[in-house]
Amino acid sequence: MGLLDLASYNKEVKKTAKMYSYLGKGGYNMNRKGFTLVEIMIVVAIIALLAAIAIPNLLRARLTANESAAMAALKTIASAAHTYRSGHSEYPGGLTDLSTGSEPPYIDTVLGGGKKQGYYFVLDGLAPATSGGVDYQGFEASGCPVSYGNTGNRCFYVDTSGVIRGNDTGSTTGDGVLWSAGADEPPVE
Repeated sequence: MGLLDLASYNKEVKKTAKMYSYLGKGGYNMNRKGFTLVEIMIVVAIIALLAAIAIPNLLRARLTANESAAMAALKTIASAAHTYRSGHSEYPGGLTDLSTGSEPPYIDTVLGGGKKQGYYFVLDGLAPATSGGVDYQGFEASGCPVSYGNTGNRCFYVDTSGVIRGNDTGSTTGDGVLWSAGADEPPVE
């Protein structure tokens, strides 16, 4: 290797070293492209860890929100039923009497349809046996989860007294079925 070859070799070494070194102002050289596989795997692992922590809390918050909304809906139904009685001299026979059966409606049509925010709602008017099934002198209403464990864990019940009762029934009663066993449960609030 001659002197000329050594000078040429030194120029190439300096050029390569400069290409892989830090720039004078603190940044990386622009010749480096992309991320390494290890860097991407670390980012994916961090995202997976955060998701594993956050998702159960999010699902529990959704269940709690649905149950709170169900209790609020039953309060609305009870209040609307009492208001209905003041203008009709009897309690309503069902949810449709409160939503589409009166003008203006006492409750919104979504709640009047019997299903809202993951819960089924039912209202039954209570008539004395001597009235032949009319002249409702009371009511009872319930709200149970559409999908037990997914949209809620408890059923709720309210009657003419206005006291909301509830319990973890372990199952849903289904669409259009009154959970009358709630009358024997302790008050929720």
